[in-house]
Amino acid sequence: MIEIRWHGRGGQGAWTASNILAQAALKEEKYAQSFPAFGPERMGTPILAFTRISDEPIHIHCMVYNPDAIVVLDPTLLKTINVVAGLKEGGTIIVNYSNEARELYKLLNVEAGKYRVYTVPATEIAIEVLGRPIANTAMIGSLVKAMGVVRLESVLETIRERFPGTIGERNVEAAKRAYEQVKEV
Repeated sequence: MIEIRWHGRGGQGAWTASNILAQAALKEEKYAQSFPAFGPERMGTPILAFTRISDEPIHIHCMVYNPDAIVVLDPTLLKTINVVAGLKEGGTIIVNYSNEARELYKLLNVEAGKYRVYTVPATEIAIEVLGRPIANTAMIGSLVKAMGVVRLESVLETIRERFPGTIGERNVEAAKRAYEQVKEV
């Protein structure tokens, strides 16, 4: 089973991203869970979302405490939250980030080599393609490239179903660009 923890702010689509990924896994006849952890927070407050994907039925129904991967939609969270808490040794970190890698390691407070760390300029991609700084579909594309947890085609099909028409095609483009631009640091 693969467990993923998403870090974002209310209104950025972290839970939507988790849902899209889970739906894509279901298309591949895998088992999946997607759920958020937030209360009455307002737009802009930190939130968590979780995704579990497995080839076998999933019998646990609790938060993800030791994820295999962390996805950070909003890099400003790195200054206030320990996003790597509980991440499994050798786990994957994917950050919406376009600055120098050395600075990222300082923000994450991790040593190079302890985890697989990826960056993608997801906000820039979203602004260019969507005209808005909503980077969730771009982050899904980067996660798929970094981990291969599902096929990109399954994600793109799910995005089109979730967002029909022009907005769906723009989100597909954002996911594809992030898939191509994500890089390991």
